[in-house]
Amino acid sequence: MSELNPLIRRPEVERLTGLGRSQIYAMMSRGEFPRPVRISARSVGWRESDVAAWLESREVAA
Repeated sequence: MSELNPLIRRPEVERLTGLGRSQIYAMMSRGEFPRPVRISARSVGWRESDVAAWLESREVAA
């Protein structure tokens, strides 16, 4: 993981966004939420900057 752009795991993404697992994956399938980065064969993480940019875009739209 890069210290300049750390990866965050799903529980942290849920906490930051207020979205649940199902909502996150449904929004990803519609292209409305950033896609994660594969960490290993069975785990993924989201770039913190991608989630922050998504949150910022939601605040502007609201």
